[in-house]
Amino acid sequence: MNPANDVKRAEILLEALPYIREFRGKTIVIKYGGAAMERADLKEPFALDVILLRFVGIKPVIVHGGGPQIGALMKRLGKEPRFVGGMRVTDEETVEIVEMVLVGKINKEIVALLNHHGGKAVGLSGKDAHLLRARRRPHRLPGGEEVDIGLVGEVEAVNTEPIRLLEDAGFITVIAPVGVGASGETYNINADLVAGQVAAALGAEKLIHLTDVQGIRDREGRLISTLSRKDAERLMGEGVIDGGMLPKVESSLRALEGGTAKAHIIDGRVPHAILLELFTRAGIGTEIVL
Repeated sequence: MNPANDVKRAEILLEALPYIREFRGKTIVIKYGGAAMERADLKEPFALDVILLRFVGIKPVIVHGGGPQIGALMKRLGKEPRFVGGMRVTDEETVEIVEMVLVGKINKEIVALLNHHGGKAVGLSGKDAHLLRARRRPHRLPGGEEVDIGLVGEVEAVNTEPIRLLEDAGFITVIAPVGVGASGETYNINADLVAGQVAAALGAEKLIHLTDVQGIRDREGRLISTLSRKDAERLMGEGVIDGGMLPKVESSLRALEGGTAKAHIIDGRVPHAILLELFTRAGIGTEIVL
């Protein structure tokens, strides 16, 4: 026995106490993707983090992506993925593949992972109880020209009722980013943007994006710990924030405008990144505020 180590271990637990007290009973939306979802050594830490949140009275809602897996199945089926401005061109055949991968495979794998480690998880797509009502998302090239990229949607409305019912019954909801249009058509929707809209609709306490970088960096490459909307818009305009980080920042701003208290972009390659962000004074990654 080492008394100094014992005290340190107790202090770590006590450091979490005010945060558990603050977030108890609150909803936290987590966008799950990237290395955290793909690397075998990071799957269990993620599952345990989410289950711990549920057991201390916090209500996690998971929104997942699956771009690389969709691309891999398309190639196996002899269909070459096409992208315009970072968005997948999605015809009717492609949207069927998207739904197969996101709803039939990845969603159920995450649900099984959480249940295997002692959680109570249920998977939903946007088609369940009209969870994600969608419309076609217009896509403009940098020059202003609008191009048709097919069945790529944006969220028109979120039906929070099924999520609330599952939360109240102690379940963790896992959402696949597939939406349904007014005529019953299926839409492929960017998972980052779905996470932001779900967080806004639920009035979530926090939105957390798990990424494959430490957070957002400034022009000199320094990690930004807190980023305001004004500075985010400036960095996007300057091209410092670009590529896959753009929808994450857009998602965060939408969530904040909808009533989410705080949004975070953190490094999902760090084991237990969610606990480090929520339950430590220092936190990790970049916090986005209005």
